[in-house]
Amino acid sequence: MPHIKVNEVDLFYSDQGVGEETIIFSHGLLWSHKMFEAQIDFLSTRFRVISYDHRGQGQSEVKSPYDMDTLTEDALQLIKSLTNGPVHFAGLSMGGFIGMRLAARYPELIKSLILLETSANQEPVENIPKYKTLNSIVKWFGVIGPVASKVMPIMFAESWLTNPINKDKIDYWKQEMMSNKKTITGPVNGVIYRKGIEDELKFISCPTMIIVGDEDIATKPVKAKFIQMNISKSKLHRVPGAGHSSCIEKPKEINRLIGDWLIEVS
Repeated sequence: MPHIKVNEVDLFYSDQGVGEETIIFSHGLLWSHKMFEAQIDFLSTRFRVISYDHRGQGQSEVKSPYDMDTLTEDALQLIKSLTNGPVHFAGLSMGGFIGMRLAARYPELIKSLILLETSANQEPVENIPKYKTLNSIVKWFGVIGPVASKVMPIMFAESWLTNPINKDKIDYWKQEMMSNKKTITGPVNGVIYRKGIEDELKFISCPTMIIVGDEDIATKPVKAKFIQMNISKSKLHRVPGAGHSSCIEKPKEINRLIGDWLIEVS
C-alpha cells in the first residue's frame, strides 16, 4: 500500500476499487484505516474507495501537531492530491471532526458527508480527567492490557462486548489498540483538547448522513441529534446494538446505509 507526502507529513493510504464516484474514509482515534475493512470490501466493486491513517496513527508518520485544524489540512491536501474532487467523505469520531471542518470550509470538495459516532462539540469537561489519567499511563508504559480493558467499553457497545459470539473480534481489536506506540498520546491530546465547531455547522451545505450507535457512550446519540438539527440537508440513523464503532459492530447495517446513501446522492 502507498504513502503520500501532504502538509509536510507522510500519510499511509489505501486506494481500491473503480468507479466514477470516490469515497474517502477517515478513522477514529486509536485505530487506523483497518476499521473500515468491511465497508471497503463492500463498496469497492462500484466505487473508488480511499482510506488513510491520520498522522501519528496506523502506518502514517509520527509528527506533530495533532490539532483538528492540522488534520483537516492533511485531509484537504490528500483529497486534492489523489482526486479531482468532489468526493464523498465518511468520518468516524475523530474522522467526523475532520469531515465537518472540510465540508464547512471547503464545500466545493465534498459532494456528500457521512458522519459516524461523532460530535461538533468540544470534549465534555467531565471526561477529561479520566482520559488524561489513561494518557499519562500510556506515555510511560504504552497501551498496556489494563488501559485497553478500560478503553474497550468506551469504543464498543456493552451488548456487543458481552456477546460470546464476538470473542474473536473483541480479541482482535483489543490487540489492534494495544499495538499503538507510546506516541499515540499526541493524537489523544489533539482529541481531548479540540475546539467545538458548533458555529460552523450552518456552513455545511452538502447532503449529510449522520449515524450513531444507540449504545455509544463516547459521543452519545444526543450529540448526533445536535448535528442533524444544525445541518440543513441532513438525516439521522440510530443503529441498535452499536456503540462508538458501528462500522465494526454492525458492518452489514452500516454497509446497507452507506450503499443506499451513495446511490441516493451520486
